[in-house]
Amino acid sequence: MEGQRLREFLATKPSQCKVLVVGDIMLDKYYYGEVTRISGEAPVPVTRVHSSSEKLGGSANIAYSLAVLGCKVSIAGFVGKDSHCESLVEKFAHYGIDASGLIYTSRPTTTKVRIVSNNQQMFRLDFEANQAVELQDMARFEQYIGEKLSESLDCVIISDHANGACTDASCSWIIEKCHNHGVPVVVDLSAACWVNYRNADYVVANLKRINNALLQPIENEDAAVEKACHYLMRKFHIKNIIATRSQKGMVLVRENETVHIPTTAQELFDVLGATDAVTAVFGMALAGGLPPALGAYMANLAASRVVTRLGTYAVTREELESMLSQ
Repeated sequence: MEGQRLREFLATKPSQCKVLVVGDIMLDKYYYGEVTRISGEAPVPVTRVHSSSEKLGGSANIAYSLAVLGCKVSIAGFVGKDSHCESLVEKFAHYGIDASGLIYTSRPTTTKVRIVSNNQQMFRLDFEANQAVELQDMARFEQYIGEKLSESLDCVIISDHANGACTDASCSWIIEKCHNHGVPVVVDLSAACWVNYRNADYVVANLKRINNALLQPIENEDAAVEKACHYLMRKFHIKNIIATRSQKGMVLVRENETVHIPTTAQELFDVLGATDAVTAVFGMALAGGLPPALGAYMANLAASRVVTRLGTYAVTREELESMLSQ
């Protein structure tokens, strides 16, 4: 019965869901090759590159996932005037993502360059800024979000990767403005700043991020995770938490309800992007009016597909429908 309801939702609702994704925009670049020898210049492996790819990362990956699912997606965040930004803009246009919320700054566009050989990441180069976002740029960011909220959004997703967009002040402002417009806020917490998300409706976090906020780390056991989530909800005034638990699936913890959802993945290959997938699918479900427990169930299905793929991956509606049929 629930599977049928979710299939009907996927067939009709995504195109009606208007979601704004805000936060740290990234470009992920991959160079694939094989190690041929040790360099004569230094004791490092030499990789002969045979292919490369560019993918949307950070908040951009969540926007991409929503676009693939058929939602009406807009994105806001900070970029630089560089070739990496040009790649992002091309991809946003290709996937139908409204990029009018890009705030051009003197900072570089955050970019992660990975060297991969035999499906193993060997090295990574990060292009990113150390300095805080300038006040006038943050003001333009908030102005855009305020204008977008007046266009009747269904959900706002905040994606925090500690690259400057998600400060205590900016997040507090965003959450308050969203609630003033009756718009729920879902946070993809990939950084450690739980305190920034006071009053958020939902926070999606993996066990590592949960443990970072605790005095005593916990094991990945149902009762311990549930207790930790309730503690964090009280401490940081967060309404609900979705904890992703790798091979043990995930759990939706609400004030008066806990829903444990086991994973359906047969083999864990790469957990990169799993919380992004959960955040995107759950955000869509929330925007489309599904009950949180059903949204969490569908989000877990998406994550179980993502972790079997190398690198970030966007699940399609057809894949979700097929998994629901099974």
